[in-house]
Amino acid sequence: MHRTTIMLPESLKRRASKLARREGVSLAELIRSALEERITARTDWANDPLWKALEPMDFPPDSPTDLAANHDKYLYELLEEELQRQARG
Repeated sequence: MHRTTIMLPESLKRRASKLARREGVSLAELIRSALEERITARTDWANDPLWKALEPMDFPPDSPTDLAANHDKYLYELLEEELQRQARG
C-alpha cells in the first residue's frame, strides 16, 4: 500500500471516525472502502443491463438539443413510429 495524507473537515472526520468505530474498522479501512465503492460505482456502468440495452443507440448530429429534458416525448414519438411501421408490414 501507498501512504497518503488527506485533509478532512473536522465534522467529516468526526462522523467518519464514529462510523468506523460502529463498523469495527479503522478509519483508514473505512476511507479505502468508501473510495473503492465510489470508483466502482462510477466505472461499472458498462456492466449495467440498462446501459447495455442503450449501447446500440447512436444519436444523429441533428438530435434535438432538449433531448434530456423531453426524452419521454421523443421516446413515445419513436415508439409510435415503430408501431406504425410494424402495422404496415
